[in-house]
Amino acid sequence: MAMAESSFKESIWSLHGRTALVTGGTRGIGNATVVELARLGARVHTCSRNGEELNKCLKEWEEKGLLVTGSVCDASSRAQREKLIEEVGSVFNGSLNILVNNVGTNIRKPTNEYTAEEYSEIMITNFESAYHMCQLAHPLLKASGVGSIVFISSVAGLQHIGSGSIYGATKGAIHQLTKNLACEWAKDNIRTNSVAPCCSKSRSLWRK
Repeated sequence: MAMAESSFKESIWSLHGRTALVTGGTRGIGNATVVELARLGARVHTCSRNGEELNKCLKEWEEKGLLVTGSVCDASSRAQREKLIEEVGSVFNGSLNILVNNVGTNIRKPTNEYTAEEYSEIMITNFESAYHMCQLAHPLLKASGVGSIVFISSVAGLQHIGSGSIYGATKGAIHQLTKNLACEWAKDNIRTNSVAPCCSKSRSLWRK
């Protein structure tokens, strides 16, 4: 089956021979990231809590000629994160070039209305899962010789945009984690960056 065309010319940008893990790759930014990495030639593995949704996406990507595999995984579960990285290590023969930490959730409400359970859900999903995923993936990224971590963060980690105090705190923590890992793991030839999207609704709140 012919490989789908990339949005970049291969002579300028190519990821052929590289491997990537994108968490939460069946929707939104995660889905778009999976598609673009695969179009650029990377072998991609992704995950989703929803097995039916994952299988539907895998079928669609296969029909487009994209090399994507997947696992059912709830990134908020420590045990499932560990299992995911074991599977990735097996699929990619013990090395990984790219880790995209994309999983995230939010509950928008005033600060004094959050329950302890809601606080934990947002903190675990948005920050703890990404932090732990980096720890688990470090040996694979180091083994590749050329590793890269990308966090999908948010403008909410830099400015108040009405997304909730806990969500903003997790994204601010992601920005600081990015800076620390960029320095700490540079010796292992692992680059670390974050991307901070902002939706149109949030921008309108930010400007008020």
